[in-house]
Amino acid sequence: MYTMANLEEQLKNPVWYSLIETHKKFAVEFDGVLFYEQEVCTFGAFFNEEKTTKASNDYLETTDSFFFVSENKTPLVDDANVFLEKKIDGCQMVLNELPDVAITEEIVLLGDEYIDEIYKLVWLVMPGYYRRKTFEMGNYYGIFKEGKLVSITGQRMQTNLFIEVSAVVTHPDYTRRGLAKQLIAHCTKEIIKEKKTPILHTNKGNAAIPLYEKLGYELTRDMNWWLYRCK
Repeated sequence: MYTMANLEEQLKNPVWYSLIETHKKFAVEFDGVLFYEQEVCTFGAFFNEEKTTKASNDYLETTDSFFFVSENKTPLVDDANVFLEKKIDGCQMVLNELPDVAITEEIVLLGDEYIDEIYKLVWLVMPGYYRRKTFEMGNYYGIFKEGKLVSITGQRMQTNLFIEVSAVVTHPDYTRRGLAKQLIAHCTKEIIKEKKTPILHTNKGNAAIPLYEKLGYELTRDMNWWLYRCK
């Protein structure tokens, strides 16, 4: 039903291609609009915005909010049932070349036993949209101090061609120690080992963008996040 695409085409609609490839098992479809299972991630993607109205109503029967992710299209929704809480003006960054980064910390591949700790740390620093089952989207790496998980970086959207670096979070008591830098570099190296392209998404003007650029990531395109809720 869906045709394969090259990397450039996939990066224009990363949620869509993740859901027809690597994350196919998490996909929920409503009339040609794709969403993640809401327990995993509340992202949706589309090509035809004329189909997003009914699909939004159907998906919101399973969750109270979700994001449509789109480079340059505006979704259409049923104003009687759905309202736009906010639009995040985001951007996509793609690795050009990873510089040498000294890894001085012990970086641990996090197993299922750390799901709750990851969830608590993400919600402490970036409360809102991370779900416990988001952990199932890809590998997570962490740094521990005094037996406590204090910094993480994970993988989120992915296909046969790219993997997204995400959930870059450090406990407020442990910032400015270069932990995030090392974790991003490590996660990026692991993606390269799989012969895939590392990417990431952030909001425009994010103070972390200069760090990402120092790690070899380049701004490539806008990627907008439309947050909808039930009325």
